[in-house]
Formats: sequence, structure tokens, C-alpha cells
Amino acid sequence: MGRKLFVGNLPYETMEQDLESLFGQAGEVETVTVVRDRMTGRARGFAFVEMKDEDGAQKAISELHGHQLGGRALTVNEARPPAPRPFRNDFGGGGDDRGRGGRGGRPGGRRSEPRW
Repeated sequence: MGRKLFVGNLPYETMEQDLESLFGQAGEVETVTVVRDRMTGRARGFAFVEMKDEDGAQKAISELHGHQLGGRALTVNEARPPAPRPFRNDFGGGGDDRGRGGRGGRPGGRRSEPRW
């Protein structure tokens, strides 16, 4: 099984091919994912690189952490699993244990009578 690495402080112009060739110097690369903004498609300044074996991952961390790319010092370390996110319902508000989520400020959600 491969080892997933977090690569931070990337220049926004960095493409997947750039990282694949850079990390390919340390070992065989399985996948490269540059994280992009959903709305604009612009890179967010970090990526995940999955190396084929443990030795390649360790070599990449030791050799490329602090490496200058586009005038920026890269941060390279082992990727951690994402932190658990709190539950968010479709109403955007709190909610109770019965799945009812109010909209904040007004208990029970919308008023049933018209405004006029």
C-alpha cells in the first residue's frame, strides 16, 4: 500500500505534472491531486501525493521538505486523516435530536401565516 503525503505552501500555478516530476525523483508516484476551489477552479495552495512505497515516501519527505518551488519553501509531511466535521443539516441551523433544525431566532422554522 502506498503512502499519502501532504504538500503545502504551493504556488497557485502548480500543476499535477509539476509535482509528479518533482516527487518522481524520490520514488515512484501513484497519484497527485492538487486541491482546487470548487467555484473558481483555482488551486488552493496544497496537494496530496501518494507514493508507491514507504521508502519513496520517506525519501520525498526528507529531501523535499523546505524545497524551493516558485519562490516558496514546500511543506511536505505525512497526510493525516481529515478531522471529523460536525453534522450540518440542510437548514443551516442547529437542530435537535429529532432532526428538526430551526433557522435560528424563530423556534419552529417558518411562520405559517402570511406577512400581510
